[in-house]
Amino acid sequence: MSVAPRTDATIETPTARVGATYRVQVRPGFDLDATAGLAGYLADLGVTHLYSAPLLTATPGSAHGYDVVDHWAVNPELGGEAGRQRLLRALRAAGLGLVVDIVPNHAGVAVPAANPPWWDVLRRGRASAYAGWFDIDWERGRLLLPVLAETPDALDDLKIVDGELRYHEHRFPIADGTAGGTPRQVHDRQHYELVSWRRGDAELTYRRFFAVSDLAGLRVEDPEVFAATHELVLRWASAGEVDGIRVDHPDGLRDPAGYLARLRAAAPAAWLVVEKILEYGEELPAWPVEGTTGYEALAAVSGLFVDPTAEGDFTALDARLVGRHTSYQDLTHDTKLAAATRLLAAELSRLAALAPEVAPAAARAALAELAAAFPVYRGYPPHGARHLAAARAEAGRRRPDLTGALDALTRRLRDPDDELAARFPQFTGAVMAKGVEDTAFYRWSRFVALNEVGGSPAHFGVPPAEFHRFATARHVRWPTGMTTLSTHDTKRSEDVRARLAVLSELPQRWAEQVTEWMGVAPLPDPAFAHLLWQTAVGAWPIERERLHAYVEKAAREASVSTSWADPDPVFERAMHAVVDRMYDDPRLHAELTGFAAEITPVGWSNSLGQKLVQLALPGVPDTYQGTELWDNSLVDPDNRRPVDFAVRRELLARLDAGWRPAVDAGGAAKLLVVSRTLRLRRGRPDLFTGYRPVAAHGPAAPHVVAFDRGGAVAVATRLPLRLARDGGWRDTVLSLPVHNVTDVFTGRVYSGSELLLQDLLSTYPVALLAPVDHVEAAA
Repeated sequence: MSVAPRTDATIETPTARVGATYRVQVRPGFDLDATAGLAGYLADLGVTHLYSAPLLTATPGSAHGYDVVDHWAVNPELGGEAGRQRLLRALRAAGLGLVVDIVPNHAGVAVPAANPPWWDVLRRGRASAYAGWFDIDWERGRLLLPVLAETPDALDDLKIVDGELRYHEHRFPIADGTAGGTPRQVHDRQHYELVSWRRGDAELTYRRFFAVSDLAGLRVEDPEVFAATHELVLRWASAGEVDGIRVDHPDGLRDPAGYLARLRAAAPAAWLVVEKILEYGEELPAWPVEGTTGYEALAAVSGLFVDPTAEGDFTALDARLVGRHTSYQDLTHDTKLAAATRLLAAELSRLAALAPEVAPAAARAALAELAAAFPVYRGYPPHGARHLAAARAEAGRRRPDLTGALDALTRRLRDPDDELAARFPQFTGAVMAKGVEDTAFYRWSRFVALNEVGGSPAHFGVPPAEFHRFATARHVRWPTGMTTLSTHDTKRSEDVRARLAVLSELPQRWAEQVTEWMGVAPLPDPAFAHLLWQTAVGAWPIERERLHAYVEKAAREASVSTSWADPDPVFERAMHAVVDRMYDDPRLHAELTGFAAEITPVGWSNSLGQKLVQLALPGVPDTYQGTELWDNSLVDPDNRRPVDFAVRRELLARLDAGWRPAVDAGGAAKLLVVSRTLRLRRGRPDLFTGYRPVAAHGPAAPHVVAFDRGGAVAVATRLPLRLARDGGWRDTVLSLPVHNVTDVFTGRVYSGSELLLQDLLSTYPVALLAPVDHVEAAA
């Protein structure tokens, strides 16, 4: 039966501490009322707060909400303010609070009429009261809007309708006193100029979000812009209607530290987390926030279940398949350089113009090299100077002919009061995101389980000792930052990565199998073919149309054999033909199905292990919608598919009635792990106040990761395939810090200072131990 609403003293009101979140992609089709209907289920699951996608008015029809067009209103397509109030009432009735996602860096401009400030800027130009809202380079002339077809006579399709300029479905304002004459003549008098969509990357005069011309950068460093764009959300926080705020893409801001200080001052009681993606070994600056949204935790946790000893085998396989050795450092340099000089050429030109003392061509080349060599998204004090020095050294090594330009520009970039130094970090972050996440991750297919946001594909696996160092440091520095395993931005869901991790335990078998498949169904791009087969195995069985959609996006992102700007129909037909053969060729389909079925149970073990570790780790654990059961999703938009919450409610009710499912029971074992861990954290937070590794002794000790959170002990199996090959747990024991504990997943009671792992993990590959008198909270 369902669990009663929470009554424990530590969470009497929704505004108490944020203990655990559940991310819901609130969107048209799953609006605020539908989200309100989840409140009881989420309370039963064990979370303390709903964590929603952006709620402010977005571009009409937006499926994600990150293209805000009206900062003063709740999106009417989600239910508007009335829907928000109904959601709040439902959350309060269930004892839940609310965490909201905000987007300070950019606004949606795809439909100018939907964004009143942008419309006014188009109409009035620099005289607009909103001209200072957007990061526009007015010195370069009219505001360029890349909407035209790539034909010389595209402007001939302009029309004047109802006092507006129209280009097919696009509407644009006409400035006062500029009407009269042909549509082309009227266009030529405006503060904006409509240009070919292909000119956007090279010539735009406004800062964008990455290379997305439909998202214009906001100048929230201006106090007036900050106040206007944050007024509504801060009013909610002041009224106690919002307990936490997730800040989207702070790296895009001119002054993230200053912005976050202002946000903290305006919302002093809010739990603040930032979508800051840290590179391997990078530390979060000492900002006034609780932490990040958890990508560094994702990398550490997922890496635990990858066998580091397989690196050489996968490197050799990659070289054999591709026909050459691929240096990840060189590949990412090249993809970042391409992003800097092509996708972000307009932003590069704006930076180069700020350095007139350097010849334009040299300035562009040197700035692009520095960005391509920059080792992190962007530099921040006190480590920013170190990162700039590293970039200067690497850029100089690659381009000694640019020594003079590099030296001149580096001197400028060291000056915090220099406009070039203020803008360059916004550029390096975009270069990293577009060059690595959105390109290199689709090109370097050595082992795609590692190709994840916040991860380092060149860092093959995380040994337990390294993981414990990470977790200990996290407990000390960022004990209330978010942890996660899946988000709307991950390239593959946690369960797909967990299954792919199994390949690291059978590298020779995989090499033989994928070589055979690639021979039977060849593709001209072998690196992409390897990515395709790994993805298929990781997500199988997957609907044909989903895999077709994925490979088209992945291949175009890789930009090797096809691209978004110039799709290659010959290659794409061949690629889709390979996908179809997976389904239509009886032998190939049987082999693929059989191989996936063989590794799936081991993948489930990894899934349960990494989920327990993430949920029990220091921090505030987030569960992405639907991932409390097995979820074999791929990259957006695949990971935004509708979730069947009715199935999840029914399974949770069965668990609460005493059912203890087998691991293969439709994901119910994962739901058991999620609900019981979250409930124990919520009901007895005092058991999760520390961090100490728990040692195992015996022949299989390397296959267990265990830690004590201050009374609650998490135990997970790692590298389960090799464990089975080596004879299982045998006499391996776990040394416990307390006697008389209960495994909250099975209800079994254990006594003594040492536990045989073959007994403890006989039902599930994971255990969560709590003192016997404390387990009621997880019932």
